[in-house]
Amino acid sequence: MIVRIRLGQGRAPRKKTGKNRHVALAGGALLVPAALMAYVLGFWRLASDIGAAQEFAIRGMFSHWQIWIFLAAALHVAATVLNRYGRGGAFHWPRALKAHFGAGARPAGDASPASVPPVAAPNGPARAKASRAS
Repeated sequence: MIVRIRLGQGRAPRKKTGKNRHVALAGGALLVPAALMAYVLGFWRLASDIGAAQEFAIRGMFSHWQIWIFLAAALHVAATVLNRYGRGGAFHWPRALKAHFGAGARPAGDASPASVPPVAAPNGPARAKASRAS
């Protein structure tokens, strides 16, 4: 005996960008408390090493404060990226964290007066003569 099950077609997949923004907002909201907890554990371990707090409760690889602080910073950055994506924005790295290679390398859009060569106006000399005559 052969049984055939007919299923409806359902909705067509959306082809626009940002279709899972609500999932990104939920993930970012859940990562913020996780990052806070990792910061707390990292500073607790650091205070324990200094002698300002009681003995740290975790043993093994996760008994080092450097691991907790790094994990907290990574969770914090991930939460920020997900929250910005969920709200419709884009993530932009701070200028201090961007890698610059070479002496003349500048980030796009950075036009300081020292980096822009002087440009002569197309009718510079004629305009200068006209200004002197008037």
